[in-house]
Amino acid sequence: MDFSLPPEVEAFRAEVRAFLAEHVTDEVIERAHATGTMHDWGLHRQMAAEGWLSAGWPAEFGGQGRSPLEMNALTEEMYLSGAPVDGLGVASLVAHTLLIDGTDWQKRTVIPRILSGEVMCCLGYSEPDAGSDVAACATRAVRDGDEWVINGQKMFTTLAHEAHYVFLLTRTNPDVAKHEGLTMFLVPMDTPGIEITPVHTMGGERTNITFYTDVRVDDRHRVGEVDGGWKVMMTALVFERNSAWYGECVRLLDTAVAWATSARDADGRRLIDDPLVRERLARAAVGNEVANLLGWRAAWMAAEGQLPGVEGTMAKLFTTEHYQQAADDLIDILGPEGLRRHGEPGAAADGWVEATYRHCQVTTIYGGTSEVCRGIIAERGLGLPRSRSSR
Repeated sequence: MDFSLPPEVEAFRAEVRAFLAEHVTDEVIERAHATGTMHDWGLHRQMAAEGWLSAGWPAEFGGQGRSPLEMNALTEEMYLSGAPVDGLGVASLVAHTLLIDGTDWQKRTVIPRILSGEVMCCLGYSEPDAGSDVAACATRAVRDGDEWVINGQKMFTTLAHEAHYVFLLTRTNPDVAKHEGLTMFLVPMDTPGIEITPVHTMGGERTNITFYTDVRVDDRHRVGEVDGGWKVMMTALVFERNSAWYGECVRLLDTAVAWATSARDADGRRLIDDPLVRERLARAAVGNEVANLLGWRAAWMAAEGQLPGVEGTMAKLFTTEHYQQAADDLIDILGPEGLRRHGEPGAAADGWVEATYRHCQVTTIYGGTSEVCRGIIAERGLGLPRSRSSR
């Protein structure tokens, strides 16, 4: 079997890598780390100018018609570079969902502004009392003529303080099954009645609580049918669930290898010569290779015209759980100095392994928890019956 990529994919990867080497500076990375905002407007707009926000889109939408393999190479290189690209992922997710479920007005007006890098979006799914069960949404939207009045609260609205729109899940019918009474809206963030409160997470990222008090929004901002929000959510999840964290796993390992090569034990021996340290590094490397192959398998299936719903879920599940295990293993080999944070004197590996250890904990929640992913693999991939607890 030939696992090499086509020449055009490697050529595009080289182009992306050169661009990122120039534009993802230490200043960009440090600013994202200090603020917790994993988005940089300068980088975002430079990528838009290169046409990479819409690179995978057909030419009729102003895209470059890049293949899924090329887009996977783009995503992989962005994460390998350490670029703060949360905004890019959300922008792509919302734009693709609008292309499938949006109105003609949304496709003509909103999608071009997203792909040009002019506007940013955030996701308004989770709520304080619902956790990962987004179908338990209690934020209400009540129709009033040609408008809707929205009241409620959302948790973990990452990038709300940078965004121009929130992709907002609401409850429009409380008298039916919870999955059936939901409606999605694309609400402008400058609408009166929206408040934003920052939340700084254990992983160092800034997210937000958003409050909606008598927020009035025109019906043209509704996405999909009334009470059809769950269908729109399922469309969006196809574009959210991926194995992009493979690049972060590689950076984690590279950082640990560089540290172990230069660090010495009490007897002056290099730590990388310790068999137990080498074993942990090797285990991380093997897991990275598996994650890489799973991600490329999903990309290859998409390039062949298949929908890799199960395979993409498998890649996401394995990659994020391996990421956590690798971080757990590698912070151990750093010893007590490994607990010092980036910027503190004496921090092992300049504190980047410690920062990664905190950050990786949430990756098994993003895009569907590991439990949800296992359910999808079991039911859709293996054909097993649904458990009673998931009914």
